[in-house]
Amino acid sequence: DVGQRSVLAAVERKMARDDFDAEEVRAFLHAEHQAKRLDRVHLLSALHVLACHPKVADWEEAARLVGEQELAALDLGGPHLEANLASVDRHRGVLAFLRHHHQVALDYFARALERQRSAENFTNVLATLLALGEEDEARSLLRQARRAFPPNLVTEIDRGAEALVVDSGS
Repeated sequence: DVGQRSVLAAVERKMARDDFDAEEVRAFLHAEHQAKRLDRVHLLSALHVLACHPKVADWEEAARLVGEQELAALDLGGPHLEANLASVDRHRGVLAFLRHHHQVALDYFARALERQRSAENFTNVLATLLALGEEDEARSLLRQARRAFPPNLVTEIDRGAEALVVDSGS
């Protein structure tokens, strides 16, 4: 939904500022939800991202929000259920990764990738493999993706892989 994307892009810009105010962002998100420019699933997703931000780092709130997001996704159902559940898995993976439970994070990220083949989910798997010291496996997976995935997805994955320094020209 283009409208929701624009709200989430505004949140991303707010959170990218060095002087961002978590309470201001939280209030903005709730106002956008009340104005029906953000559904409950995306509200909870964005609040989870906020709770995981290094300046906030509220792990209990992040865990609570991801559980609420899952229930909201199930209640909403519809054609976007798998994508919404992939978001839940991704958020659980992020929380595990940030708490240094990388193997658990890898399981969640792989599950998110199974539900939704996206560059974000794929690069989360790569980042976690690197955190686990599995550089060869990350490179092998990247090579496989380049052969098997559609070109537009490979381009997005390559951008993410460059940021991870996975690719050594192979």
